[in-house]
Amino acid sequence: MRQAGRVPDSASPSEPPREGPPPPRRGGGGQGRVAVRAFGEILITLGVVVLLFVVYELWVTNLMSSELQREASADLDQRWSQQREMHTDPMTGEAFARIYIPSFGADWNFTVQQGVDAATLEIGPGHYKESAMPGEPGNFAVAGHRVGKGAPFNDLDLLGSCDAVVIETVENFFVYRVLPMSDETQGWAQGKGKDPRCAGVRPLAEIDPAYGETVGRRIVLPTRGDAVAPVPYQPDSTLAEAAQVELLTLTTCHPRFSDRERMIIHGVLTNVYEKKTGASYEQLLKEIGEA
Repeated sequence: MRQAGRVPDSASPSEPPREGPPPPRRGGGGQGRVAVRAFGEILITLGVVVLLFVVYELWVTNLMSSELQREASADLDQRWSQQREMHTDPMTGEAFARIYIPSFGADWNFTVQQGVDAATLEIGPGHYKESAMPGEPGNFAVAGHRVGKGAPFNDLDLLGSCDAVVIETVENFFVYRVLPMSDETQGWAQGKGKDPRCAGVRPLAEIDPAYGETVGRRIVLPTRGDAVAPVPYQPDSTLAEAAQVELLTLTTCHPRFSDRERMIIHGVLTNVYEKKTGASYEQLLKEIGEA
């Protein structure tokens, strides 16, 4: 018989009653933490993607362009060594000249290719096909990347008035010098214009009012394609070709890592040196006082 007052084994005092699962918390806190964690993971993933893009744009494309530039330079040297007649109108993507900027260092140089399409600019600076050729009246205009793909024009903002830009062709060295900046035009002859390096450099508006907007450096919108017109910013100019100044125009994106605007550098031809046998860029630097 069952004794009165005996506690069943299943409810022995030495073993506390078993509890069920805790009731769910109110307010959805668990779901909130899951959402925050998922959002954080998305941000991390996006950050990794952006980082990979930056690495590709700044490092991988530079390596690829460096190899293309080496090939273009070797091919140009070979053709020049054979004194092979250059095309009057080079083929798209073909290197036909070399650009040097002494203030960027003795080793800074790139071949100049015909055209400004994406594939050509991966090799190096490209010549606007409709613009003049080196040394000709009008505007010899060249575009180049500022970030990635070799970044040949990364430091164009460091150029100052009278700094030299040298263009080498199969027969000549053409020395252009950056024009006075907009804040230097007044009193140029009494100021920086006295510097021996500035010989042949002066505000172009003194030559013809049509050049009133053409100064050493300008920041413009991408729509200002007339920056590379024969008379910059005056696409409808009727100035005869024989009266046009021999200009150099360099264009690149501005600011860095953006294509919101364009940086334009304008220079004027000051000297032409024929490439005699054995002539070198190093000798030229001594001749123009840049060594």
